[in-house]
Amino acid sequence: MVLIKIGLEGTMEEMQRRLKEAAVEGNVIALLKLLEEDKLVLDGCATDCFTETPLHISAMLGHLEFTRKILCRKPEFAKELDFLGSSPLHLATANGHLEVVRALLSVNPDMCFAQNRDGRNPLHIAVIKGRVDVLKELVQNKPEAVLHRTARGETVLHLCVKHFQLEALKLLVETIKDYGFINSKDEDGSTVLHLAVADKEIEIISFLIMKTEIEVNAINASGFTVLDIALAQGRRNWKDVDVQDSLHQVGASSAKDLSSTMHRLEAVGAVNLRSEDHFTSLQSRLKRKYQRRQSYGLGEKRNALMIVASLIATMAFQAGISPPGGLWQEDSQGATSNEHHEAGRSIMADKLPAAYNKFVMHNSIAFLASLSVILLLISGLPFRWRFSMWILTAIMWVAITESTFTYLISIYCLSSLHQRRTYIVTVVVLSVVMLGLLSVLLVGHSVRLIAKIVKLGRRLMAPRDRRILFE
Repeated sequence: MVLIKIGLEGTMEEMQRRLKEAAVEGNVIALLKLLEEDKLVLDGCATDCFTETPLHISAMLGHLEFTRKILCRKPEFAKELDFLGSSPLHLATANGHLEVVRALLSVNPDMCFAQNRDGRNPLHIAVIKGRVDVLKELVQNKPEAVLHRTARGETVLHLCVKHFQLEALKLLVETIKDYGFINSKDEDGSTVLHLAVADKEIEIISFLIMKTEIEVNAINASGFTVLDIALAQGRRNWKDVDVQDSLHQVGASSAKDLSSTMHRLEAVGAVNLRSEDHFTSLQSRLKRKYQRRQSYGLGEKRNALMIVASLIATMAFQAGISPPGGLWQEDSQGATSNEHHEAGRSIMADKLPAAYNKFVMHNSIAFLASLSVILLLISGLPFRWRFSMWILTAIMWVAITESTFTYLISIYCLSSLHQRRTYIVTVVVLSVVMLGLLSVLLVGHSVRLIAKIVKLGRRLMAPRDRRILFE
């Protein structure tokens, strides 16, 4: 019995060693072979004797396909933490593996809130490492995670300043435009402007005081304003001079000047209270903001479609009642059918009947297509989905294309006989260019639509169904 037990333990250790090697190499074939030999080989990774799972290793090294295979079989590995409290999302973020981050978020986006032993979530790690593209992906999935603080009470904005990450700071400020968020304080009562002035970060100081609503007279826990910190550093070099001049230009004051009257003190207290109140209520408002952002974009697109459709309908109506070449002004009883005409009839219809028929057909299609868009937009139907807006846009493409053909036919009929042969070549070239442009737009929008549908399907499907997507 003892020998059997030792043999089993040796076999398990060997399997785990091979699994770890496969994770390091990102060898999907080796992983599948191990699963054929032992379907429970991944379950052994959850025991206490292992400090990290194969998913930690593959996420850290950026092995996308290996990560997907692990996730489709053991999606719960995305929640596992290593001995430092880091999740696979922490490690993929730290190393800037954007596609791996997307794969992990598709399984468990709530891991954006997971904190390691230093109290840092993946967004904090992305800021510290300067992974702006990864940070953007994390914020899009869970914008509320930006509000989580580190163990020292620092926000992601404080980390941006501490680690000299100006691009990450710009992204966060532009994405979450909130007075309380930009003026939040750490455990020392310092805002991001306090930190920037202390480190003499000229570019960050300029951005904060010129592009944001940062409070330049906020007082930290030690009773200092940003100007107090700048003056304490003296004027030893050009950085000190630039910092102090910039602060004076935006009305920065010292704490002594602020405390000269009770009115100024009350104003400062009201500002600080406003900052904290805004920060505590920001999390709920962020959810509503990102839910409404899509509808705002669709509303602007609806307005643009209405304007274009109205213009095309007007042009098509005018062309219909006033065709190229004009109308006969009087009746004529000629000897032949070509010489016979009636007042008020189209001259083009008698002279060039084939071209006139094409003109009427293309003009009518453009007119009906634009009217259809107008009727649908004013019908009161809730066009809140991108798919419905895609359909309306496609109808407008038809209207624009038919209007182009109507114009070309009109020019053809108004041209002299010796110019028409040259004109035909021009028409062919313009038609090819127009159809090519429409084809590119159609393919591009179709790809975007399919990508949106696939992404939505991944989020709605259960973990056991995700296996189909990753195969």
